[in-house]
Amino acid sequence: MPSSKAEDYLKAIYQLREGEEPVATSTIAEALDVTAPTVTATMKRLEGHGLVDREEYKGVHLTEDGELVALETIRHHRLLELFLAEQLNYDWAEVHEEADRLEHHISERLETELAASLGDPSADPHGAPIPTEDLEPTEADDEPLTEYAAGETLVVAQVADSDPEVLSYLADAGITPGTRLTVREVAPFGMLTVAPEGEDETVSLPAEIAAEVRVRADDERSTDELAAD
Repeated sequence: MPSSKAEDYLKAIYQLREGEEPVATSTIAEALDVTAPTVTATMKRLEGHGLVDREEYKGVHLTEDGELVALETIRHHRLLELFLAEQLNYDWAEVHEEADRLEHHISERLETELAASLGDPSADPHGAPIPTEDLEPTEADDEPLTEYAAGETLVVAQVADSDPEVLSYLADAGITPGTRLTVREVAPFGMLTVAPEGEDETVSLPAEIAAEVRVRADDERSTDELAAD
């Protein structure tokens, strides 16, 4: 059974990867706030356990076994976040760190009971998809808000959960998963102004915060527009 540290590394690699490219040592080090030599030493150990494949001077890939460990850890984490929010009334800005501490220590039975008590959910409080019980990844069809232009109406799919201050800021602005919003302006220096549905005022988001908000096309609005045509 992998250690808590190994699970943290495997989860990070899974979440950092882009396509088929290896994940660089420096990228992992920055994400986990450790040194590059520490990452290199850990990757050698994980390779010895058959959990990663290393490409010298390029980075690492997860093996099939490594990916399964990562997906199980992510499933535990996101189920715990939802349980803490829905059953124990934690604020959505608080659940990430708590789930980080607990995700390594729940049994398969507790995982099953958590999922059942929550109605076998498909997403955590921040909108991130929860891997299935069979550890099948659920791919989200969304893109960063920064990819869209003024005039587009969108639905918030998920927001990054690692920064409590950003989560509190977005909640105060009425920007949470499921919120419909319209992009009003994209300033040359990167500030995005959006109008969340149901809110009286527009909200201006710095580009670095807007990039943490992932959105999808508003299918309901698109259907209405086609009917009007």
